[in-house]
Amino acid sequence: MTLVEEFPEIRVRAPAKINVFLAVGPRADDGYHELATAFQAVSLFEDVIASHDDGFSLSVSGPIDSSGVPTDERNLALRAARLLAEHAGYGGGVRIDIRKEVPVAGGMGGGSADAAAALVACDALWGTGLSTRELQGLAARLGADVPFTLMGGTAIGTGRGDALNPALARGRFDWVIVPNALGMSTPDVYREFDRQAESPAAPQVPTEVLHALRAGDARMLAEALHNDLQAPALRMRPDLADVLEFGETNGALAGIVSGSGPTLAFLAESRIEARSLQQSLERAGHEALTVYGPVHGARIV
Repeated sequence: MTLVEEFPEIRVRAPAKINVFLAVGPRADDGYHELATAFQAVSLFEDVIASHDDGFSLSVSGPIDSSGVPTDERNLALRAARLLAEHAGYGGGVRIDIRKEVPVAGGMGGGSADAAAALVACDALWGTGLSTRELQGLAARLGADVPFTLMGGTAIGTGRGDALNPALARGRFDWVIVPNALGMSTPDVYREFDRQAESPAAPQVPTEVLHALRAGDARMLAEALHNDLQAPALRMRPDLADVLEFGETNGALAGIVSGSGPTLAFLAESRIEARSLQQSLERAGHEALTVYGPVHGARIV
């Protein structure tokens, strides 16, 4: 039996992420910012199916509007597949089918999840047998959030966010996610940050965040939630501030802009409180999803 017959396709599921803490340092000469962040992978997933093909192609489907997602070489998953093929010396191709659940341009790392899933899927499909360290190295070349999505769980990210150290997180944290149909450009948010912010020379994740995660204490974590990109995101999209205020006055322990926005993440005390908040937001006309974390990184399903 040939490899193609044995493994005609591989399905991999990779999670969205929430930055429960994000501090941004000054912009370096290469245009990137030094970051200190605490990631948590949450139960909103992208599914990527890889199947054998002579060339490289990609399609996108799913319940959310993905009309703005490129299907050419600009797509991070397709770039991931080509990078792996080049690294491993694989001469064939792949067809990648993505089922999107994570908001597009929403600050939750949906594109990074696709890239991480594509690395895992193609490695298994082609039998290239790369080590975790090798996959992490390729992930870091694709984008700052890709290594974490490959890892999952909870982690502290430094550098561009891609130098990772796993963080102990006990128990379950319940979140309510409010996506927004109008995505935001991450580079634009960083430019707005640079325009007004005085960023620390060496950003750090405070011990309060680590203690809250280790204790599994949602109230403690709510006190420590922070995102340096929230202020510039709200200056660009003041409508988001009203939703934040609504969530925080209707049962959330705290709310935060997810990454560079515009998705909002509300931390709830329990799954019951999260469900109640979700219903309140929906009655007010907002789309709302309940998720929890931490969850595993990209893996074959």
